[in-house]
Amino acid sequence: MKFMKLGSKPDTFYSTEAVRSVSSEVSSDLIIQVQGSRYLLHKFPLLSKCLRLQRLCSESPDTSPHQIVQLPDFPGGIEAFELCAKFCYGITITLSAYNIVAARCAAEYLQMTEDVEKGNLICKLEVFFNSCILHGWKDSIVTLQSTKAFPLWSEDLGITSRCIEAIASKVLIHPSKVSLAHSYSRRGRDDISCNGAVSLRHKSTCKGWWAEDMAELGIDLYWRSMIAIKSGGKIPSNLIGEALKIYAARWLPNISREVNCHKNEASDSDSDPTNEVFSKHRLILESIVSLLPAEKGSVSCSFLLKLLKASNILSASSCSKVELARRVGLQLEEATVNDLLIPSFSETSGTLYDVDMVLTILQQFMAQGQSPVTSPPRSKLGFERRRSRSAENIDLELQESRRSSSASHSSKLKVAKLVDGFLQEIARDVNLPLSKFITLAESIPDFSRIDHDDLYRAIDIYLKTHPDLNKSERKRLCRTLDCKKLSVEACMHAAQNELLPLRVVVQVLFFEQTRAAMAGGKVTELPSNIKALLASHEIDPSRPTAAFSTNTSTVGEDQWSVSGLKPSKSKLSTLRMKLAEDDNLDEHDLQSDGLGRSSKFKAFCALPTRPKRMFSKLLSINRNSSEKT
Repeated sequence: MKFMKLGSKPDTFYSTEAVRSVSSEVSSDLIIQVQGSRYLLHKFPLLSKCLRLQRLCSESPDTSPHQIVQLPDFPGGIEAFELCAKFCYGITITLSAYNIVAARCAAEYLQMTEDVEKGNLICKLEVFFNSCILHGWKDSIVTLQSTKAFPLWSEDLGITSRCIEAIASKVLIHPSKVSLAHSYSRRGRDDISCNGAVSLRHKSTCKGWWAEDMAELGIDLYWRSMIAIKSGGKIPSNLIGEALKIYAARWLPNISREVNCHKNEASDSDSDPTNEVFSKHRLILESIVSLLPAEKGSVSCSFLLKLLKASNILSASSCSKVELARRVGLQLEEATVNDLLIPSFSETSGTLYDVDMVLTILQQFMAQGQSPVTSPPRSKLGFERRRSRSAENIDLELQESRRSSSASHSSKLKVAKLVDGFLQEIARDVNLPLSKFITLAESIPDFSRIDHDDLYRAIDIYLKTHPDLNKSERKRLCRTLDCKKLSVEACMHAAQNELLPLRVVVQVLFFEQTRAAMAGGKVTELPSNIKALLASHEIDPSRPTAAFSTNTSTVGEDQWSVSGLKPSKSKLSTLRMKLAEDDNLDEHDLQSDGLGRSSKFKAFCALPTRPKRMFSKLLSINRNSSEKT
């Protein structure tokens, strides 16, 4: 760190009780009062360099032996005044980045300019500031920090702006050309190997060497410095994002629900220091959000969601929350389930997690232009016309479009898995309304869910946590579930799940037996409780299940045999009547909810008595292969 010494005389200032004096053969004739302290000094050395003292003494002549001058609003206090007074006496003073701002403000207050005397203090301070302080990295950081004690003076004198410009200019050049004199220089020495080569770790951190040092600045100065750095346009957005992450880790604490409760308890007193702390944290958070680079991926999705959690706890502005939700939606596929567990502090909802915010994020994700890109139609006369671009460039663009479309589809698959995992977590909340659970479950497109096992687990958890749901609500809950996309293990669990509506259980059994029949006719034995359930509805569970028939004499070319796959005609009619009766009982509930939507299981009730054409094709292929063997 740079420093400067002025003067050559030894320090002759001493204290007697509350009075500071200077040893001299000449008696003092001037008393200066600064912030409750009294200084017995001499007019000649002070007035010869301080224009302000000259005017004050001339405006109030005093015939007493000691003329009294009061300086109540002196910037920098008694330390800064003593620096100026010792300079007037020629006593040695040491100036550095830690006290140059206070000395400069004090000299400006006393008007120690060149008009009063050549080589005065202001001139010497400016030379030292411009030639040494602004050329050093650590000196610029420390000096900028010290301006916080004198904001108005520092702004008027241009100290703050010059420090910010110096810091921004150093960030934009290579660190080898910067006088660091800080921890980074020590890290650099540690990273140099025995043969003088710089290690890979040093190279990887070289680009963001400035982030940790700047994290020591207050939020107002840090914000202005980051704006200056970003305006340079030379720093990659990912380095800006990493710097913001370091600053957030430095100044934002690990905010928890208990801290927020403590804030609510202390909200009655506006002067409570806890409210001031939360206001400071809120300002830091909103400033960080405003500094986020516009480029997608400049900061991680996990970091954005941490900021979103903090914004809920600190009651940040709605515009900051909306901006964070929009940014999270752009890269939602990177998030984890724990990242989405945003605590809710709404007095109206009463839920553990902010489901509405997750829905907003999901809407932002789905709103992205991620529809697959199709190739442009070919013109019949296109080969006769001269194209403006080469065919190779067009092929490359089409390949890039397909690549981006594929990545978009992959991200939707990841988000679907993420949402199903989130549903499993929030399903344990007893205060979670059924409507929010269904809205979140239905917000995922059908093609995004390759399987419905995770969704079924979430529904099962919700049913166990909310046992008071009526039959209509259970049907609404299960209408998103696609039994054809359940695994064998999930089907076995669902078949024995007494909390599910009967139609869901029957549909699960139907699709499972259909899948088993198509696989070769090997159907596992049904559990005893399922047998009893089907027997109570006059369905014979012991009827054997056979494979598809390949007898051409009994089955037509466009038909397939389902003997053994479904119950007899009379029993099937009984089952239809039972399910139809179940529909009639809940028809009023469905209409009262405003859904106006018929049950998705009516398709099962209307099972065709004649087989489908697609199965006849499957059987014909199977029959031809068996005849060849």
